[in-house]
Amino acid sequence: MVPKNLHDSSLTQSPDTAQTLMALMHAQGEVARLSEREQLFSSLLVSVNAVLWAFNWETRQVLYVSPAYERLFGRSAGLLLSDYNQWRDSIYPDDLEYAERSLAEVLEKGAVEDREYRIIAADGQVRWISDKCFINRQAEPGQPVIIVGIAEDITEKKRMEAELQRLATTDVLTQSSNRRHFFECAQREFAQACKQGAPMAFLLLDIDDFKAVNDTYGHQTGDNVLQRIAESGRAALRRGDLFGRIGGEEFAAVFPGCAPDMAMQVAERLQRMIQQLSFSQDDQTFGITVSQGLTSLTAEDQSLDALYARADAAMYEAKRQGKNRIISG
Repeated sequence: MVPKNLHDSSLTQSPDTAQTLMALMHAQGEVARLSEREQLFSSLLVSVNAVLWAFNWETRQVLYVSPAYERLFGRSAGLLLSDYNQWRDSIYPDDLEYAERSLAEVLEKGAVEDREYRIIAADGQVRWISDKCFINRQAEPGQPVIIVGIAEDITEKKRMEAELQRLATTDVLTQSSNRRHFFECAQREFAQACKQGAPMAFLLLDIDDFKAVNDTYGHQTGDNVLQRIAESGRAALRRGDLFGRIGGEEFAAVFPGCAPDMAMQVAERLQRMIQQLSFSQDDQTFGITVSQGLTSLTAEDQSLDALYARADAAMYEAKRQGKNRIISG
């Protein structure tokens, strides 16, 4: 028979023991769940193709960078954490001033979500980065200013944007500016020249007897003629000049900062280059000529249309005078 006092002692101790065991089991469960969450979080950070980062503004120290940094930048995360200049050194030189200035703007704005700049990865590739950053406005006074951000590789997006821009502004056949883009650029040059009182010349060029080329040798040969004219234009013009195809067989050029005599020299160089072109089709060889109308900006010109009209009239005068010549109007 169990003594009464021992029996009572067991009864009083059992609930405490059970509670302790339950608490231990609960704690172990929490530890296990915490470990699972940490593993899940780590897995997510590894799989996310974006760089998460945290930066102490006062000390210029990178406090954290996610695993994607080494994949995107091709550089050591450990080196970055020990030296902030690792980030500066990775930025494309032309973009460094903007990248640093836009980072500082977060102190005033609280968030900067439109930062885009280029980096040079460790393998030498240039990549475009979208780097959004934010600051905790609720930080207590005296606490360090911590900026956090997320950086993504947008190189492919930029490539597609550039391709769409090229398609929107380029004549597909000749790879010259198309009519719309040419006149948009020409209008900007006209406004700049008027504002600065600088010289500017406008040139129109039309291929002589182009219909006969198409009718005799076919449209494929005609396309080749247009392409060779465009190549000659790009070769003959100066750096900074504009050149575009504005019609079927009509091209135009703008010479910013170019006095009339210099503009004529450029037009004559282009004329000679075109005269030297040779084309072959079905054992037949032929050449082509062009008629050019050239004009220069005057104090009376109120719009680009005035130059265009004079150049157009000069070009048709060249046609009337026998073609294959340059008329200045």
